[in-house]
Amino acid sequence: MEDHRIASRHRVLKAGTIEFGGGAIDCTVRNLSNSGALLEVTSPVGIPDHFSLVFPAEGRLVPCQVVWRKEKRIGVRFD
Repeated sequence: MEDHRIASRHRVLKAGTIEFGGGAIDCTVRNLSNSGALLEVTSPVGIPDHFSLVFPAEGRLVPCQVVWRKEKRIGVRFD
């Protein structure tokens, strides 16, 4: 399988929150780079293609765009 990522990702286990249109969904960040992340969610239903990813422990908010979806995982690129 060919890897098309701009930057290599590092495995992490961080709490995150997907925020969009006044709603929020908790997620787990499974890997992370300067350009994107792999998010694990309970259900991807209702999550839009563009949202903000919040890292509560760091107080950081990053705009994201969904690149792919598989079952309970979402690959995002940081805008």
